Amino acid sequence: MTLRTLACAALISTAAGMAMADYTLTILHTNDFHARFEPISKFDSTCSPEDNAAGDCFGGSARLMTAIRDARAEAENPVLFDGGDQFQGTLFYTYYKGRLTAEMMNRLGYDAMTVGNHEFDDGPEVLRGFMDAVGFPVLMSNADVSGEPHLAGVLKKSTVIERAGERLGLIGLTPQDTDELASPGPNIIFTDPVDAVQAEVDRLTDEGVTKIIVLSHSGYGTDLHVARNTTGIDVIVGGHSNTYLSNDDPDAVGPYPTMVGDTAIVQAYAYGKFLGRLEVVFDTAGRVTSATGGPVLMDAGVAEDAGVKARITQAAQPLDEIRNAVVAEATQGIDGSRDTCRAGECEMGTLVAEAMLARVRGQGVEVALQNGGGLRASIDAGPVTMGEVLTVLPFQNTLSTFRVTGATLLAALENGVSQVEGGAGRFPQVAGLRFAYDPARPPGARITEVTIGDAPLDPARQYSVVSNNYMRNGGDGYTMFRDAPDAYDFGPDIADVLAEYLAQNAPYTPATDGRIRVTGN
Repeated sequence: MTLRTLACAALISTAAGMAMADYTLTILHTNDFHARFEPISKFDSTCSPEDNAAGDCFGGSARLMTAIRDARAEAENPVLFDGGDQFQGTLFYTYYKGRLTAEMMNRLGYDAMTVGNHEFDDGPEVLRGFMDAVGFPVLMSNADVSGEPHLAGVLKKSTVIERAGERLGLIGLTPQDTDELASPGPNIIFTDPVDAVQAEVDRLTDEGVTKIIVLSHSGYGTDLHVARNTTGIDVIVGGHSNTYLSNDDPDAVGPYPTMVGDTAIVQAYAYGKFLGRLEVVFDTAGRVTSATGGPVLMDAGVAEDAGVKARITQAAQPLDEIRNAVVAEATQGIDGSRDTCRAGECEMGTLVAEAMLARVRGQGVEVALQNGGGLRASIDAGPVTMGEVLTVLPFQNTLSTFRVTGATLLAALENGVSQVEGGAGRFPQVAGLRFAYDPARPPGARITEVTIGDAPLDPARQYSVVSNNYMRNGGDGYTMFRDAPDAYDFGPDIADVLAEYLAQNAPYTPATDGRIRVTGN
């Protein structure tokens, strides 16, 4: 055998060995960023420059840029995905809509994202503008968009990207009840997540794709359900439920990753506070042989990228006059945390509902209802700025007044507590009434007591109610309000109502009084 023959044989042997080697993929991921381009406080609201300089802040696009760049430099085959809800949550979105989001996501180098429900807050047209501006695929499998001219033929269910010669199948997933949670318009039909995902898995598998990742904005519970009821999914990168997963924190909801069979499920809380990092090893057949990692805290130990920080500072300039105006003083922190406000009475919910009711009580309104999911942050003690108020109430919802019977009001409260175990945003914060509920009872029969003033709820009586225009028009499942008589949806912005109420009651001391009680075992 000649030297040339031996050399060729060695090359063939080496190539065959490389072809048979395992494949490692490093998945970097975020979810539920909600326009938190600037660092956040421990309350998930805007952090002051002074606190940031003192090292007391988290997240922000500048820290994410550094962490992503450093991870890419030493990771094997890195990809960057997002689990949806980049839109909505701060003045940045109110002012720029999706334009700044697109700019920052392009700058950070995302490889794909799924559509979150808040990507529909300003309708399909704004989502389409965002999609046209980004340099990566935006996906949603469980919806028929063929009747929506802004998205038909553009918004794909799945796609394939390549890393180091390997094909990765990506599938998007969005909440099935997005038509209740946001404003997608009448032309989109949302469908069952299991059927939609399995159909795309089967199609990708038929095309020879062996590594399949679902980008899901449907919540941790739905992700578990999808993993248990489908085949062929290797990884689910989640969002929507703001779930914190960790292997070394007893307060975590579950392990990172959470394994369902051979499917690895991950999520990284919210607001850019963590960068998720999952290292997945596939064998030659595309099966997951290991999945390890954890959320990386974006604290002061992560340096802020100077270029990104400068750009965000520039983008903030038109907002500063609005948000820096001090409207009141808080003697203590006001709790508006997701876990509290979607399960029972919370300080922020009581404050907002009382502010709404105070604004229209002179019109004979007796009851106020505010969905817990509409409260997006806490406020810390000290001066309260308009920027903090707008972070709590970023949706530009207006006061809506209307009349309903006691029976309809009871149905609304039942809707509000019907998905409490899933942390749904429909949970009602109230003023002017008190109620008790038993979460062990079946949905639709959980309310055990309602009083308005000093009297029990009268199913036949007409009550005057104030809510927000989102709920009044059926959002979060409050469809019983859609045809309410004497409806007026064009009151002042609730953020302005809250700011005025805080000013009138400054210094404000938060409190709860047991107006919402949990009964049963």
